[in-house]
Amino acid sequence: MSYTPSELLFQREHLVQQLSAQPIWDLLVIGGGATGLGIALDGASRGYKTLLLEQTDFAKGTSSRSTKLVHGGVRYLAQGDVGLVREALYERGLLLKNAPHLVKNQDFIIPNYSWWGGPFYTIGLKLYDLLAGELSLGTSVHLSKDETVHRLGNIKPMGLRGGVLYHDGQFDDARLAINLAQTAIKQGAVLLNHFGVHGLLKDALGQVVGVAATDAETGITHELQAKAVVNATGVFVDDILQLDQPGARKLVRPSQGVHIVVDKSFLPGDDALMIPKTEDGRVLFAVPWHGRVVLGTTDTPLDEHSLEPQALEQEIDFILRTAAQYLTRAPQRSDALSIFAGLRPLAAPQGGSGQTKEISRSHKILVSPAGLITITGGKWTTYRRMAQDTVDRAIALGKLPLAPSQTAHLSIHGAQPTPDRSSHLYMYGSDLPALQQLIAAHPTLGQKLDENLEFLQAEVVWAARYEMARTVEDVLARRVRVLFLDARAALRIAPTVAALLAQELGKDQQWQLEQVEAFTALAQQYVLTDKPATVKTTSS
Repeated sequence: MSYTPSELLFQREHLVQQLSAQPIWDLLVIGGGATGLGIALDGASRGYKTLLLEQTDFAKGTSSRSTKLVHGGVRYLAQGDVGLVREALYERGLLLKNAPHLVKNQDFIIPNYSWWGGPFYTIGLKLYDLLAGELSLGTSVHLSKDETVHRLGNIKPMGLRGGVLYHDGQFDDARLAINLAQTAIKQGAVLLNHFGVHGLLKDALGQVVGVAATDAETGITHELQAKAVVNATGVFVDDILQLDQPGARKLVRPSQGVHIVVDKSFLPGDDALMIPKTEDGRVLFAVPWHGRVVLGTTDTPLDEHSLEPQALEQEIDFILRTAAQYLTRAPQRSDALSIFAGLRPLAAPQGGSGQTKEISRSHKILVSPAGLITITGGKWTTYRRMAQDTVDRAIALGKLPLAPSQTAHLSIHGAQPTPDRSSHLYMYGSDLPALQQLIAAHPTLGQKLDENLEFLQAEVVWAARYEMARTVEDVLARRVRVLFLDARAALRIAPTVAALLAQELGKDQQWQLEQVEAFTALAQQYVLTDKPATVKTTSS
C-alpha cells in the first residue's frame, strides 16, 4: 500500500517505526485525553522530542463525553472560585481563536420564574462578562417573557417572568482531541493509540526513566526511555501511580456525568437552555449540538472507574424529570437517541464533604519521590493551561531544558473561520477541500452511511487515513459522532463502516465480523431502553 506524504505523517506503521529511531525521549506522556494531548502539543511545539501513548483511543474516556461546552463555569462563579473562572474564560477565548472550525460562540438563556431571578442572574453574568475582559464573547442582556418564549420555543410559559441571555463557547470535544493529536504530530511528536503502558522503568536510584508499553495490534512490548514521564490518564491516574508506588493513597474519586441526546424539536431555536439550580443544587443544560440537543449533566460520586461507565436509573430520571419541569413538550425515555456517561477525575475527599459539586475543578500537579509527574483535575476548557503548567513543572524539576510555551497562539489542525455550519462537514475545517477531492476521485464514497443520517462513506476512509482511526468504535464514537448522536443508527451502519475500514487497513473478513460484534455490544449500552420493571415480592 502506498501513501501520500500527508497520509504517511499519520500512518501507524510510520509512527511505530519512530520508536526504535529515538533512544531517549525528552517527554513521554501517558494518556491521550484532552490533558495528555495538550501536554504532547505543548512539549513538541517547544522543541522537545515527545511521545504520547494511549491504551485505547484518543479521547475514549471523559474527553469525548462532556457537555460540549467551552466555558468559564457560571456555577463556579456562584461558588466564589473567581480565579478558576477567570482562567477558564481566558482559555475559552484562546480556543475560539485557535480552533474556530470546532468552537463557536453560543447563546445561552436562563429562564426566570421568580421575581428576584432576573436581577440576580443579570448582575452575576455581568461579572462573568467582566472577567472575560477583551476575550469576551458578548454582553449578557435581560429578555422579556415574550422574547424568552420566542427564542426557546418549547419553554413553559406559565409563571415565566423573562430570561437572561449570556454567551459561552460550544464545541465538539472528540473532534478537537483528534485535531490536537494531528497538530502535535505535525509539530514533530509521535502519538500512538491502542498502545497501553503497563510498567514503569526505573534506574539504580529508583527514579522513573521510562515505561514498558505494548502495541495492542501486534502484541509487541517496547521499553521506552524518557527524561520526563507524565501521568495524564484522568480517572486512571491511580492505576499508573500504583505502578510507581504500590499501595499509594488514591488521588482521584470519579464523579459521573450523564447526558441524554434528543431530537432538535425539543429545543427548536439556536439558543441553549441553562437551568441554574435544580432540585439538588446542580446545573442542567440543554445544548444544540450537530442538529440534536444534549441534555445534562449529573454529578454522581462513584467508587470505581471504567472505560465504559453506565448511567444509573436515578440519573436518567433526574435529567428527564428536570427537563419536564421547564419544557412544554418534555422528552420521554423513548425519545432518547443516545445516552452516554463520562467520569470526571475529582480529588478524592480526605474526610471532608463528599459532595462532588463542591470539589474545585482546579488542576493539581504532583511529583512522586521517583520523579513521576502526575496531572489531575481541571476541565476541557483549561486543557492548554494545564498542559503548559505540567511542562513548566518538568522544566523546574530539571528534567527538560528551558523553553517557553508556544501554544497560546498556535492554530490547531483544521483551523479556519467557519461562519457557515449548514453542512455537518464544516467540522473538517481546512481539511474539507481535500475530503471533497477524495469524493470527486471516488464518487461512491459520497454516498451516505445511512439514508436517515447526514454522514458520508468518505468520512470513514478519511478517519483511517488521516485521523488514526483503527476500529469501528474509533470511527463511530470519536471521528464521525454517530454513536453519540443516534445509537440505533450506529448499530445499523457498523457493518458498512467495518467493510470500509477493512479495505483501508488491509484487514480480512474475520476482522470485520469481530469488529461488528464488539461494536454492537458497546453501542447497545448507548440505547436507552424501557425502564426496568420493579419486582414486587409478597410474603406468604
